[in-house]
Amino acid sequence: MQALSSATAPTTTRWGAVLLIVAAGVVAALQVGKGAIAAPMLRADLGLGLSAIGWLTGVFAILGLVGGIPTGALVARIGGRRVLMAGLVTAALGAAVGAGAGSFAWLLVFRIVEGAGFLLIVVAAPSILEDVADRPHRNLAFALWSCFMPAGMAIAMLAGPMFQGWRAIWWASALMAILVAVAVPALVPSRRRGLGASRGRLGADIAATLRAGGPLALAAIFALYSLMFFALFSFLPILLMERMQVSHQVAGLLSALATAANIIGNLAAGVLLSRGVGRTLLLAGASLVMGLAALGIFLPLLPEVPTFLLCVLFSAVGGLVPAVLLASAPLAAPGAGLVPIVLGLIVQGNNLGQIVGPVAVGGVIQAGGWAWAALIVAVAALLAAAIAAVLGRILKDDGSP
Repeated sequence: MQALSSATAPTTTRWGAVLLIVAAGVVAALQVGKGAIAAPMLRADLGLGLSAIGWLTGVFAILGLVGGIPTGALVARIGGRRVLMAGLVTAALGAAVGAGAGSFAWLLVFRIVEGAGFLLIVVAAPSILEDVADRPHRNLAFALWSCFMPAGMAIAMLAGPMFQGWRAIWWASALMAILVAVAVPALVPSRRRGLGASRGRLGADIAATLRAGGPLALAAIFALYSLMFFALFSFLPILLMERMQVSHQVAGLLSALATAANIIGNLAAGVLLSRGVGRTLLLAGASLVMGLAALGIFLPLLPEVPTFLLCVLFSAVGGLVPAVLLASAPLAAPGAGLVPIVLGLIVQGNNLGQIVGPVAVGGVIQAGGWAWAALIVAVAALLAAAIAAVLGRILKDDGSP
Protein backbone atom coordinates (compact mmCIF):
# COMPACT_ATOMS: atom_id res chain seq x y z
CA MET A 1 0.00 0.00 0.00
CA GLN A 2 1.29 3.45 -0.83
CA ALA A 3 2.70 5.13 2.25
CA LEU A 4 2.18 8.69 3.36
CA SER A 5 5.24 10.66 4.30
CA SER A 6 5.90 11.20 7.97
CA ALA A 7 5.27 14.90 7.46
CA THR A 8 1.74 14.38 6.24
CA ALA A 9 0.55 11.18 7.89
CA PRO A 10 -1.78 11.83 10.84
CA THR A 11 -0.31 10.79 14.20
CA THR A 12 -3.70 10.01 15.73
CA THR A 13 -6.99 9.00 14.19
CA ARG A 14 -9.72 11.64 14.25
CA TRP A 15 -12.64 9.34 14.92
CA GLY A 16 -15.17 12.17 14.88
CA ALA A 17 -14.14 12.99 11.31
CA VAL A 18 -14.18 9.30 10.31
CA LEU A 19 -17.71 8.85 11.63
CA LEU A 20 -18.91 12.05 9.94
CA ILE A 21 -17.43 10.87 6.63
CA VAL A 22 -19.31 7.59 7.03
CA ALA A 23 -22.47 9.58 7.87
CA ALA A 24 -22.06 11.52 4.62
CA GLY A 25 -21.89 8.23 2.74
CA VAL A 26 -25.02 6.99 4.52
CA VAL A 27 -26.86 10.16 3.45
CA ALA A 28 -25.72 9.55 -0.12
CA ALA A 29 -26.93 5.94 0.02
CA LEU A 30 -30.30 7.10 1.33
CA GLN A 31 -30.85 8.87 -1.97
CA VAL A 32 -30.44 5.51 -3.72
CA GLY A 33 -32.38 3.35 -1.26
CA LYS A 34 -35.39 5.62 -1.08
CA GLY A 35 -36.15 4.89 -4.74
CA ALA A 36 -36.53 1.17 -4.05
CA ILE A 37 -38.72 1.44 -0.94
CA ALA A 38 -40.84 4.20 -2.49
CA ALA A 39 -41.51 2.11 -5.61
CA PRO A 40 -45.05 1.08 -4.62
CA MET A 41 -45.86 4.71 -3.74
CA LEU A 42 -44.45 5.95 -7.06
CA ARG A 43 -46.40 3.31 -8.97
CA ALA A 44 -49.62 4.37 -7.25
CA ASP A 45 -49.04 8.14 -7.51
CA LEU A 46 -47.37 8.51 -10.91
CA GLY A 47 -48.37 5.22 -12.53
CA LEU A 48 -44.77 4.08 -13.11
CA GLY A 49 -43.80 0.59 -14.31
CA LEU A 50 -40.87 -1.49 -13.05
CA SER A 51 -38.66 -0.35 -15.92
CA ALA A 52 -39.21 3.32 -14.98
CA ILE A 53 -38.51 2.51 -11.32
CA GLY A 54 -35.28 0.89 -12.44
CA TRP A 55 -34.26 4.09 -14.22
CA LEU A 56 -34.96 6.17 -11.10
CA THR A 57 -32.51 3.95 -9.22
CA GLY A 58 -29.99 3.52 -12.02
CA VAL A 59 -29.91 7.12 -13.21
CA PHE A 60 -27.41 7.99 -10.45
CA ALA A 61 -24.89 5.93 -12.33
CA ILE A 62 -25.15 7.93 -15.55
CA LEU A 63 -23.07 10.81 -14.18
CA GLY A 64 -20.85 8.47 -12.20
CA LEU A 65 -20.08 6.38 -15.25
CA VAL A 66 -18.52 9.33 -17.09
CA GLY A 67 -17.56 11.52 -14.14
CA GLY A 68 -15.74 9.26 -11.70
CA ILE A 69 -12.19 9.96 -12.85
CA PRO A 70 -12.76 13.72 -13.41
CA THR A 71 -14.25 13.94 -9.92
CA GLY A 72 -11.23 12.13 -8.52
CA ALA A 73 -8.97 14.61 -10.27
CA LEU A 74 -11.06 17.46 -8.83
CA VAL A 75 -10.62 16.05 -5.33
CA ALA A 76 -6.87 15.77 -5.89
CA ARG A 77 -6.69 19.41 -6.97
CA ILE A 78 -8.99 21.30 -4.57
CA GLY A 79 -9.38 18.91 -1.65
CA GLY A 80 -11.88 16.37 -0.44
CA ARG A 81 -13.61 18.60 2.11
CA ARG A 82 -14.77 21.15 -0.45
CA VAL A 83 -16.00 18.48 -2.84
CA LEU A 84 -17.75 16.62 0.00
CA MET A 85 -19.66 19.73 1.07
CA ALA A 86 -20.61 20.50 -2.53
CA GLY A 87 -21.92 16.96 -2.92
CA LEU A 88 -24.08 17.12 0.20
CA VAL A 89 -25.60 20.45 -0.82
CA THR A 90 -26.25 19.21 -4.38
CA ALA A 91 -27.95 16.04 -3.12
CA ALA A 92 -30.12 18.10 -0.76
CA LEU A 93 -31.12 20.46 -3.58
CA GLY A 94 -32.06 17.66 -5.94
CA ALA A 95 -34.13 15.88 -3.30
CA ALA A 96 -35.91 19.02 -2.09
CA VAL A 97 -36.87 20.23 -5.57
CA GLY A 98 -37.61 16.70 -6.80
CA ALA A 99 -40.17 16.28 -4.02
CA GLY A 100 -42.43 18.63 -5.96
CA ALA A 101 -42.16 16.80 -9.29
CA GLY A 102 -45.48 15.96 -10.88
CA SER A 103 -44.32 13.65 -13.64
CA PHE A 104 -41.74 10.94 -14.30
CA ALA A 105 -39.74 13.24 -16.60
CA TRP A 106 -39.24 15.96 -13.98
CA LEU A 107 -38.56 13.45 -11.23
CA LEU A 108 -35.90 11.87 -13.43
CA VAL A 109 -34.26 15.27 -14.01
CA PHE A 110 -33.95 15.96 -10.30
CA ARG A 111 -32.76 12.40 -9.66
CA ILE A 112 -29.87 13.28 -11.98
CA VAL A 113 -29.11 16.27 -9.73
CA GLU A 114 -29.17 13.97 -6.71
CA GLY A 115 -26.89 11.62 -8.65
CA ALA A 116 -24.35 14.40 -9.14
CA GLY A 117 -24.32 14.96 -5.39
CA PHE A 118 -23.95 11.23 -4.78
CA LEU A 119 -20.94 11.11 -7.11
CA LEU A 120 -19.18 14.01 -5.40
CA ILE A 121 -19.74 12.47 -1.97
CA VAL A 122 -18.62 8.92 -2.71
CA VAL A 123 -15.40 10.01 -4.45
CA ALA A 124 -14.44 12.73 -1.98
CA ALA A 125 -15.29 11.00 1.30
CA PRO A 126 -12.93 7.98 1.15
CA SER A 127 -10.07 10.17 -0.11
CA ILE A 128 -10.28 12.11 3.16
CA LEU A 129 -9.73 8.99 5.25
CA GLU A 130 -5.99 9.09 4.60
CA ASP A 131 -5.98 12.56 6.15
CA VAL A 132 -7.83 11.60 9.32
CA ALA A 133 -6.82 7.97 10.04
CA ASP A 134 -3.34 6.91 11.10
CA ARG A 135 -1.76 3.83 9.57
CA PRO A 136 -2.76 1.21 12.20
CA HIS A 137 -6.41 2.28 11.95
CA ARG A 138 -6.64 2.82 8.20
CA ASN A 139 -8.00 -0.63 7.30
CA LEU A 140 -10.69 -0.22 9.96
CA ALA A 141 -11.53 3.26 8.66
CA PHE A 142 -11.99 1.93 5.11
CA ALA A 143 -14.04 -1.00 6.45
CA LEU A 144 -16.33 1.45 8.26
CA TRP A 145 -16.64 3.57 5.13
CA SER A 146 -17.60 0.55 3.05
CA CYS A 147 -20.66 0.14 5.31
CA PHE A 148 -22.21 3.36 4.01
CA MET A 149 -24.23 1.83 1.18
CA PRO A 150 -25.91 -1.04 3.06
CA ALA A 151 -26.44 1.17 6.12
CA GLY A 152 -28.07 3.95 4.10
CA MET A 153 -30.21 1.57 2.09
CA ALA A 154 -31.27 -0.30 5.24
CA ILE A 155 -32.34 2.95 6.89
CA ALA A 156 -34.31 3.87 3.78
CA MET A 157 -35.99 0.45 3.66
CA LEU A 158 -36.85 0.58 7.36
CA ALA A 159 -38.01 4.19 7.58
CA GLY A 160 -39.62 4.58 4.15
CA PRO A 161 -42.93 2.85 4.90
CA MET A 162 -43.40 5.08 7.96
CA PHE A 163 -43.96 8.10 5.70
CA GLN A 164 -47.33 8.91 4.19
CA GLY A 165 -45.96 9.31 0.68
CA TRP A 166 -42.81 9.39 -1.42
CA ARG A 167 -42.60 13.20 -1.35
CA ALA A 168 -42.15 13.20 2.43
CA ILE A 169 -39.31 10.69 2.02
CA TRP A 170 -37.60 13.04 -0.45
CA TRP A 171 -37.92 16.01 1.96
CA ALA A 172 -36.50 13.99 4.87
CA SER A 173 -33.48 12.88 2.82
CA ALA A 174 -32.78 16.50 1.84
CA LEU A 175 -32.84 17.60 5.47
CA MET A 176 -30.37 14.89 6.50
CA ALA A 177 -27.93 15.96 3.78
CA ILE A 178 -28.02 19.56 4.98
CA LEU A 179 -27.43 18.55 8.60
CA VAL A 180 -24.31 16.58 7.69
CA ALA A 181 -23.03 19.38 5.43
CA VAL A 182 -23.24 21.86 8.31
CA ALA A 183 -21.04 19.61 10.47
CA VAL A 184 -18.29 19.05 7.88
CA PRO A 185 -16.29 22.31 8.45
CA ALA A 186 -16.17 21.67 12.20
CA LEU A 187 -14.90 18.07 12.10
CA VAL A 188 -13.14 17.44 8.79
CA PRO A 189 -9.67 18.98 8.36
CA SER A 190 -8.62 20.81 5.23
CA ARG A 191 -6.67 19.00 2.56
CA ARG A 192 -3.03 18.04 2.90
CA ARG A 193 -0.75 19.95 0.58
CA GLY A 194 1.66 18.51 -1.91
CA LEU A 195 -0.13 15.33 -3.02
CA GLY A 196 -2.64 16.70 -5.54
CA ALA A 197 -2.57 16.30 -9.28
CA SER A 198 -1.70 19.41 -11.23
CA ARG A 199 -3.78 20.57 -14.20
CA GLY A 200 -0.88 20.05 -16.58
CA ARG A 201 -0.29 16.49 -15.40
CA LEU A 202 -3.93 15.42 -15.34
CA GLY A 203 -3.73 13.49 -18.62
CA ALA A 204 -0.48 11.83 -17.61
CA ASP A 205 -1.87 10.92 -14.18
CA ILE A 206 -4.98 9.32 -15.68
CA ALA A 207 -2.87 7.43 -18.22
CA ALA A 208 -0.55 6.16 -15.48
CA THR A 209 -3.53 5.01 -13.46
CA LEU A 210 -5.01 3.08 -16.38
CA ARG A 211 -1.66 1.55 -17.39
CA ALA A 212 -1.16 0.15 -13.89
CA GLY A 213 -3.80 -2.49 -14.61
CA GLY A 214 -4.86 -2.98 -11.02
CA PRO A 215 -7.23 0.02 -10.92
CA LEU A 216 -9.06 -1.24 -14.03
CA ALA A 217 -9.47 -4.68 -12.46
CA LEU A 218 -10.81 -3.11 -9.25
CA ALA A 219 -13.32 -1.08 -11.27
CA ALA A 220 -14.44 -4.10 -13.28
CA ILE A 221 -15.06 -6.22 -10.18
CA PHE A 222 -16.95 -3.37 -8.52
CA ALA A 223 -19.11 -3.03 -11.66
CA LEU A 224 -20.05 -6.71 -11.54
CA TYR A 225 -20.65 -6.62 -7.79
CA SER A 226 -22.93 -3.59 -8.11
CA LEU A 227 -24.80 -5.24 -10.97
CA MET A 228 -25.48 -8.27 -8.76
CA PHE A 229 -26.33 -6.28 -5.65
CA PHE A 230 -28.70 -3.81 -7.27
CA ALA A 231 -30.23 -6.48 -9.48
CA LEU A 232 -31.69 -7.89 -6.27
CA PHE A 233 -32.07 -4.98 -3.89
CA SER A 234 -33.61 -2.51 -6.33
CA PHE A 235 -36.63 -4.82 -6.51
CA LEU A 236 -36.47 -6.74 -3.23
CA PRO A 237 -39.50 -5.05 -1.58
CA ILE A 238 -41.63 -5.88 -4.62
CA LEU A 239 -40.24 -9.44 -4.76
CA LEU A 240 -41.06 -10.00 -1.09
CA MET A 241 -44.55 -8.54 -1.45
CA GLU A 242 -45.27 -10.87 -4.39
CA ARG A 243 -43.56 -14.02 -3.10
CA MET A 244 -44.39 -13.80 0.61
CA GLN A 245 -47.67 -11.89 0.33
CA VAL A 246 -46.56 -9.39 2.99
CA SER A 247 -47.48 -5.74 3.41
CA HIS A 248 -45.37 -2.83 2.19
CA GLN A 249 -44.19 -2.12 5.75
CA VAL A 250 -43.20 -5.73 6.42
CA ALA A 251 -41.41 -5.89 3.06
CA GLY A 252 -39.49 -2.74 4.03
CA LEU A 253 -38.50 -4.27 7.37
CA LEU A 254 -37.31 -7.52 5.79
CA SER A 255 -35.45 -5.64 3.04
CA ALA A 256 -33.73 -3.49 5.66
CA LEU A 257 -32.63 -6.62 7.53
CA ALA A 258 -31.22 -8.21 4.39
CA THR A 259 -29.50 -5.00 3.33
CA ALA A 260 -27.98 -4.43 6.77
CA ALA A 261 -26.45 -7.92 6.63
CA ASN A 262 -24.04 -6.47 4.06
CA ILE A 263 -22.35 -4.61 6.92
CA ILE A 264 -21.24 -7.94 8.39
CA GLY A 265 -19.16 -8.63 5.31
CA ASN A 266 -17.87 -5.04 5.18
CA LEU A 267 -16.45 -5.25 8.69
CA ALA A 268 -15.29 -8.86 8.34
CA ALA A 269 -13.20 -7.90 5.31
CA GLY A 270 -11.05 -5.55 7.38
CA VAL A 271 -10.42 -8.27 9.96
CA LEU A 272 -9.67 -10.96 7.38
CA LEU A 273 -7.29 -8.74 5.40
CA SER A 274 -5.38 -7.81 8.55
CA ARG A 275 -5.03 -11.52 9.36
CA GLY A 276 -3.45 -12.31 6.01
CA VAL A 277 -6.37 -13.72 4.00
CA GLY A 278 -5.71 -13.02 0.33
CA ARG A 279 -7.74 -10.56 -1.71
CA THR A 280 -8.23 -13.05 -4.54
CA LEU A 281 -9.78 -15.63 -2.22
CA LEU A 282 -12.13 -13.08 -0.64
CA LEU A 283 -13.26 -11.50 -3.91
CA ALA A 284 -13.66 -14.70 -5.94
CA GLY A 285 -15.26 -16.67 -3.10
CA ALA A 286 -17.77 -13.95 -2.25
CA SER A 287 -18.74 -13.48 -5.90
CA LEU A 288 -19.42 -17.17 -6.43
CA VAL A 289 -21.52 -17.42 -3.27
CA MET A 290 -23.59 -14.45 -4.47
CA GLY A 291 -24.16 -16.15 -7.82
CA LEU A 292 -25.28 -19.41 -6.25
CA ALA A 293 -27.56 -17.64 -3.78
CA ALA A 294 -29.18 -15.70 -6.62
CA LEU A 295 -30.27 -18.96 -8.27
CA GLY A 296 -32.21 -19.89 -5.15
CA ILE A 297 -33.66 -16.40 -4.78
CA PHE A 298 -34.92 -15.72 -8.28
CA LEU A 299 -35.85 -19.27 -9.31
CA PRO A 300 -39.03 -20.60 -7.64
CA LEU A 301 -37.22 -23.55 -6.07
CA LEU A 302 -37.56 -22.93 -2.33
CA PRO A 303 -40.26 -21.91 0.15
CA GLU A 304 -40.55 -18.29 1.24
CA VAL A 305 -38.41 -18.37 4.41
CA PRO A 306 -35.36 -20.15 2.89
CA THR A 307 -35.57 -17.77 -0.07
CA PHE A 308 -35.40 -14.77 2.25
CA LEU A 309 -32.50 -16.33 4.18
CA LEU A 310 -30.64 -16.63 0.90
CA CYS A 311 -31.17 -12.88 0.43
CA VAL A 312 -29.49 -12.34 3.80
CA LEU A 313 -26.61 -14.65 2.83
CA PHE A 314 -26.25 -12.94 -0.55
CA SER A 315 -25.93 -9.56 1.19
CA ALA A 316 -23.67 -10.63 4.07
CA VAL A 317 -21.10 -12.50 1.96
CA GLY A 318 -21.28 -9.87 -0.77
CA GLY A 319 -20.26 -7.23 1.77
CA LEU A 320 -16.71 -8.57 1.60
CA VAL A 321 -16.32 -7.30 -1.97
CA PRO A 322 -16.58 -3.48 -1.68
CA ALA A 323 -14.50 -3.38 1.50
CA VAL A 324 -11.67 -5.37 -0.08
CA LEU A 325 -11.79 -3.28 -3.27
CA LEU A 326 -11.67 0.06 -1.43
CA ALA A 327 -8.88 -1.08 0.87
CA SER A 328 -6.93 -2.17 -2.22
CA ALA A 329 -7.16 1.23 -3.94
CA PRO A 330 -3.98 2.69 -2.37
CA LEU A 331 -2.15 -0.56 -3.16
CA ALA A 332 -3.19 -0.44 -6.81
CA ALA A 333 -2.44 3.29 -7.29
CA PRO A 334 0.84 4.01 -9.09
CA GLY A 335 1.43 6.91 -6.64
CA ALA A 336 -0.04 8.19 -3.37
CA GLY A 337 -1.30 11.36 -5.04
CA LEU A 338 -3.25 9.28 -7.56
CA VAL A 339 -5.41 7.47 -5.00
CA PRO A 340 -8.37 9.86 -5.59
CA ILE A 341 -8.22 9.10 -9.32
CA VAL A 342 -8.22 5.35 -8.57
CA LEU A 343 -11.21 5.87 -6.31
CA GLY A 344 -12.92 7.80 -9.10
CA LEU A 345 -12.31 4.92 -11.50
CA ILE A 346 -13.72 2.46 -8.94
CA VAL A 347 -16.80 4.67 -8.60
CA GLN A 348 -17.21 4.57 -12.38
CA GLY A 349 -17.25 0.78 -12.21
CA ASN A 350 -19.72 0.89 -9.33
CA ASN A 351 -22.01 3.20 -11.28
CA LEU A 352 -21.82 1.06 -14.41
CA GLY A 353 -23.17 -1.84 -12.36
CA GLN A 354 -25.86 0.40 -10.89
CA ILE A 355 -27.03 1.27 -14.41
CA VAL A 356 -26.96 -2.21 -15.89
CA GLY A 357 -28.33 -4.06 -12.86
CA PRO A 358 -31.67 -2.30 -12.21
CA VAL A 359 -32.42 -1.50 -15.86
CA ALA A 360 -31.57 -4.95 -17.25
CA VAL A 361 -33.22 -6.88 -14.45
CA GLY A 362 -36.27 -4.60 -14.38
CA GLY A 363 -36.67 -5.15 -18.11
CA VAL A 364 -36.32 -8.95 -18.05
CA ILE A 365 -38.59 -9.31 -15.01
CA GLN A 366 -41.27 -7.26 -16.71
CA ALA A 367 -40.88 -9.25 -19.95
CA GLY A 368 -40.40 -12.81 -18.70
CA GLY A 369 -40.61 -13.06 -14.93
CA TRP A 370 -38.18 -13.28 -12.02
CA ALA A 371 -36.36 -16.41 -13.22
CA TRP A 372 -34.49 -14.54 -15.98
CA ALA A 373 -32.76 -12.37 -13.37
CA ALA A 374 -30.98 -15.48 -12.03
CA LEU A 375 -29.05 -15.92 -15.31
CA ILE A 376 -27.81 -12.31 -15.30
CA VAL A 377 -26.49 -12.52 -11.74
CA ALA A 378 -24.89 -15.95 -12.22
CA VAL A 379 -22.92 -14.81 -15.28
CA ALA A 380 -21.78 -11.66 -13.45
CA ALA A 381 -20.56 -13.78 -10.53
CA LEU A 382 -18.42 -15.99 -12.77
CA LEU A 383 -16.88 -12.97 -14.50
CA ALA A 384 -16.09 -11.29 -11.16
CA ALA A 385 -14.33 -14.42 -9.88
CA ALA A 386 -12.22 -14.64 -13.05
CA ILE A 387 -11.16 -10.98 -12.84
CA ALA A 388 -10.32 -11.40 -9.14
CA ALA A 389 -7.79 -14.05 -10.14
CA VAL A 390 -6.22 -11.62 -12.64
CA LEU A 391 -6.13 -8.88 -9.99
CA GLY A 392 -4.28 -11.18 -7.62
CA ARG A 393 -1.53 -11.65 -10.19
CA ILE A 394 -1.31 -7.90 -10.90
CA LEU A 395 -1.02 -6.98 -7.22
CA LYS A 396 1.10 -10.07 -6.43
CA ASP A 397 -1.49 -10.83 -3.77
CA ASP A 398 0.15 -12.53 -0.83
CA GLY A 399 -2.53 -11.73 1.73
CA SER A 400 -0.71 -8.67 3.09
CA PRO A 401 -3.00 -5.80 4.20
